[in-house]
Amino acid sequence: MLDAVVVGAGPNGLTAAVELARRGFSVALFEAKDTVGGGARTAELTLPGFHHDPCSAAHPLGVNSPAFKAMPLHRYGLEWLHADLPMAHPFLDGSAAVLSRSVGETAASFGPRDAGAYRRLVEPFLPRWDTLVRDFMSLPLSALPRDPVTLARFGLVGLPPSTWLMRRFKDEKAKALFAGLVAHVIAPLGGLATGAVGLVFALAAHAAGWPVAKGGSQAISDALAAYLKDLGGTVHTDYEVKRLDDLPPARAYVFDTSPTALARIAGFGGHYDAYRYGASVFKLDYALDGPVPWTAEEARVAGTVQVGASRAEIGAALDAASRQGRAPDRPFLITVQPSLVDPGRAPEGKHVFWAYGHVPNGWTGDLTDAVERQLERFAPGFRDRVLARATAGPPELAAHNANYVGGDIACGAASGLQLLLRPKLSLRPYDTPHPAVFICSSATPPGPGVHGMSGHNAAKAVWRRLRQEP
Repeated sequence: MLDAVVVGAGPNGLTAAVELARRGFSVALFEAKDTVGGGARTAELTLPGFHHDPCSAAHPLGVNSPAFKAMPLHRYGLEWLHADLPMAHPFLDGSAAVLSRSVGETAASFGPRDAGAYRRLVEPFLPRWDTLVRDFMSLPLSALPRDPVTLARFGLVGLPPSTWLMRRFKDEKAKALFAGLVAHVIAPLGGLATGAVGLVFALAAHAAGWPVAKGGSQAISDALAAYLKDLGGTVHTDYEVKRLDDLPPARAYVFDTSPTALARIAGFGGHYDAYRYGASVFKLDYALDGPVPWTAEEARVAGTVQVGASRAEIGAALDAASRQGRAPDRPFLITVQPSLVDPGRAPEGKHVFWAYGHVPNGWTGDLTDAVERQLERFAPGFRDRVLARATAGPPELAAHNANYVGGDIACGAASGLQLLLRPKLSLRPYDTPHPAVFICSSATPPGPGVHGMSGHNAAKAVWRRLRQEP
């Protein structure tokens, strides 16, 4: 009998399997697709030689992940590549705010009226970032806080809505950039703890940047899988699990799946019926004949570019997708330019480009024209550079990854109390109604992102249970 079986080979499932194998447990991992990866994959989606990331592309949480830092993933081919700027936020007048490794450079890009306010916001936390991120991403109760005072101070700043935090700023540049940071979790700007979301992304950039993985996001998943195999774990792909009886006998079962899928497979009935899925995205992967012709010079050297003219425009786009059930007329876009720092991702002189805007859960329309009209506002002539495009709305995203219910790439709405308490109100969020079954997906704390910490935290719950058994 195996000690543990893990279902789902996304970053969290892979991390959970590695953490268990590192501690001497026998582990087998089962994945329905023909490759490991989940939300961290790479594929030729447009033309031969253009290597795109179907979901995640830039990894501020991955490079800062305490779980990944504790593993020798560099030995298995994982290399982080950093653009000159982690992120830029251009404006219609050709200027831009930036998120730089330097707090000073970032603050200066906001203008003199907000530079001091930004410094006062982030500088108290940066010297303690390594401890803070471990405490923040290990909650709840998977580990005692190492610096409870700093964590409490962070909570006082971050738990209120981001709209409160943005009152510190006077001008549009700082407000728009911060609103864009919050939008990465597809949450309305006025939601609980959205200030913490924006602050975490900003601190992550200052601490370690917003890199891409050399060769594509698949490199993260492949490194985890290779490490797992060296630890004695086994990986089985093309293996769809429809019920627990499909799996070999084990002392524990760990699911990197949506709560909906887990309830169906394990026979939990309506245990997760109150769990909410959030808005989706409409994603485009481009093969380009050259770099994106951004008007703002800063955007031309940034790994990630946020596209939204103002805080009000960003907020309206989020509200349309999350609350009003319609696609926004001017979508807020998150875009990534991997081939700026990884030219091997495209043929010589060509580029890959990644962009998405928010749409309602399950939406079946086509946002391509709206996305490209928005891009043309900030990069005139963009359409002239397009050689090919691949589009994916909510149905295609859900088909690509079963965890994206209705196209929700966060595996559950990251708004309200569910941002902090997921998948249920519980001090043991990785436990389920069955004592031998656990959940480790992004539906558990600390939530969405390629960081493996949900898998890391769940693995702790598993090995504590296994060690209690006779």
